[in-house]
Amino acid sequence: MTRFSAWNVIKNGFTGQSGWSRQWRDPEPKSHYDIVIVGGGLHGLATAYYLAKNFKLTNIAVLEKGWIGGGNAGRNTTIIRSNYMLKGNREFYEKSLKLWENLSHELNYNVMFSQRSHIGLYHTANALDAASRRYNIMRQTGSDAEIWSRSDLEKKIPHLNYAHDARFPIHGALVQKRAGTARHDAVAWGYARAADKLGVDIIQQCEVIGIKRNARKITQIETSRGSIQADKIAFAVAGNTSRLWQMAELGNLPIESHNLQAFVTEPIKPLLDQVVVFGVAGAHFYISQSDKGGMVFGGDIDWYKSYAQRGNLPIVQDVAECALSVMPCLGRVKLLRHWSGVVDMSMDGSFFICKTPLDNLYLNAGWNYGGFKASPASGWYFADLIANDRPDEIIKNHDLDRFRRGHHIDERGAGADPKLHG
Repeated sequence: MTRFSAWNVIKNGFTGQSGWSRQWRDPEPKSHYDIVIVGGGLHGLATAYYLAKNFKLTNIAVLEKGWIGGGNAGRNTTIIRSNYMLKGNREFYEKSLKLWENLSHELNYNVMFSQRSHIGLYHTANALDAASRRYNIMRQTGSDAEIWSRSDLEKKIPHLNYAHDARFPIHGALVQKRAGTARHDAVAWGYARAADKLGVDIIQQCEVIGIKRNARKITQIETSRGSIQADKIAFAVAGNTSRLWQMAELGNLPIESHNLQAFVTEPIKPLLDQVVVFGVAGAHFYISQSDKGGMVFGGDIDWYKSYAQRGNLPIVQDVAECALSVMPCLGRVKLLRHWSGVVDMSMDGSFFICKTPLDNLYLNAGWNYGGFKASPASGWYFADLIANDRPDEIIKNHDLDRFRRGHHIDERGAGADPKLHG
């Protein structure tokens, strides 16, 4: 595979771009692997890459039922941040942000990571008091955090709605400057390319259609491209986790699958250099501007459970109203398209990276709104778990048993809204 460099870009400019090789192979699946990762999204690809890079394991396959970048990996709003507070989450997401900061160089692939700041608006003095606890903990544990007053915001983002009679009056913001955005499909391609270079087989159009097991372990995976045996199997399939879990005859998981819609407008001139978010009075909204000029935004999940990759109109209306409440200047901008991904919402808003009741099955799931920004650390710690057969200290409580222990890792606003029914 051709290495990307300034010299190669210039040289291929003079040769009709004929010097580039394909970015990863398209191998036929083998009958046996040491490790099979089900799910060719960001988490599965990152896990394969770190297994090969950190542990020198190469007899690995990543099974993707579609194509790389065609699932949830390309259906998000690309926001990266580490403004978490609770132990386990705090260290995990800070590790992820540090990996993001060098990811393009490490993968030799431009993932278009832009540290443009994450601006969390607050609307009352009480909201500032509540959020300050989180940001003080961030500063005490080695991350960056600032509080901006209303006047600071007016200077830096003058086109927000600062009217005193606004639906959500802006009093100021809590800011993480190292946060930002990246190009979602570029991240998938970068990890796929780097994993393939280290010997990982990336097998596309390969859907898991059956699982054979005995009392203690999975013995064989049936796919649309034949049967595969593996010493270790890892699930990293986001919203489809419950389907595979039941296919393995393991019952139910503390997870709900919901649609999460995202939206993009027609391209406009540079307007917003930062990521702006707010959550108040039942409203939830986030917006940034892409490198192509489109305003990319989203809000709440669709509050019914579904595996369909399409959303419903009430959320479209809700999110559009939130956009105009905070940025009225967007009122005449046309919505170009919108889409939906399937997210796996855990009952406390935090993820699972853990062993399972089966000896050779490992689980990566329950990412709620946090899956994209978690990708590097998710792959790092999941690879460590699979290779060493024990969880790292940072993720030891992110297991399926934590609900029985009463150890909820509950970052409110990041998870599902569990009821007694469902």
